[in-house]
Amino acid sequence: MTQAQSLPLKIAIATYGHTAALKNGQVPIAGVQPDFVEVKPIIAAFRRMVRDVEFDVCEMAPATYMIAREAGSPFKALPISTFRRFHHAGLVYRTDAGIREPRDLEGKRAGVRAYSVTTGIWTRGIMTNEYGVDNSKITWVVDDEEHVTSLQLPPNVEHAQDGKSLVDLMASGYLSAAFTDNAGIGRAGAPTDGWQSGGRINPTEYVEMFPNAAELEAEWYKKTGIYPLHALIVVKDETLAKHPWIAKSLYDAFLEAKNIYLRQLEAGESVSDKDAHYRAMSRIVGNDPLPYGFETNRKSLQAMMDYCHQQGLLKKQHKLEDMFIEV
Repeated sequence: MTQAQSLPLKIAIATYGHTAALKNGQVPIAGVQPDFVEVKPIIAAFRRMVRDVEFDVCEMAPATYMIAREAGSPFKALPISTFRRFHHAGLVYRTDAGIREPRDLEGKRAGVRAYSVTTGIWTRGIMTNEYGVDNSKITWVVDDEEHVTSLQLPPNVEHAQDGKSLVDLMASGYLSAAFTDNAGIGRAGAPTDGWQSGGRINPTEYVEMFPNAAELEAEWYKKTGIYPLHALIVVKDETLAKHPWIAKSLYDAFLEAKNIYLRQLEAGESVSDKDAHYRAMSRIVGNDPLPYGFETNRKSLQAMMDYCHQQGLLKKQHKLEDMFIEV
């Protein structure tokens, strides 16, 4: 197919070190004339794709994708993940909450931005499968909507009342624990705009559930082989049906762009604000901190699906192969 005949595709992906060469045209997508749509923050594109199927190709959180696919959404994922990190850090608790270990969360309230947010799923899964926590005995309080509007939340999830944020609820003592950063209340251990001092403690007196998170994450990876994914690439079913060659063309281009980034990382170049993060990930998982491919990621994908099912986000266990495009 010539440039004049190239298929126009509307694509919504964020600009990362490993997608930069794709978006700036250094790496072409064979047979495709890409129309890169800038959506900031990128999670807004997730919602637009789930609710309106607005793009031909779109980045999407893995749980959002699995939930949407089960609900019949007309798109399917490529085995590409655009962000990776571990999840022992980021869940903090109040020092007056009577919590010393993960199982002490049972019978208490904990906050998370949305129940299906990726960070929450990974950490809850780790607590359940590694520390014996009964997730159904924790009341999860959310202050944002789920991407998939048809999702029926389990009975142990409640919405924050009276317009109160997780910040307010944590500071007042209504919540015993909460996630930090984009899954919850803000950066752990430091005041941010909106922090309130209410309750009996200063809000800086929040303690990480796993204070030795980095050590635990390395041990967990060595034990399980699970390297958590944060985002996948989905392609509209209609596009795949009409142009089945698109899947391999996209995969090859994403892979080539990523390999350029890996060479830049190895050379010590400064490419993006995530360079230090991925160099740190490489010390745990090996030279490629952004592995693509279905078999390479089978354990991680299966863990995400298992955790979603355990936490009431998927109605049944699905066959992984049915969820991903063969390339």
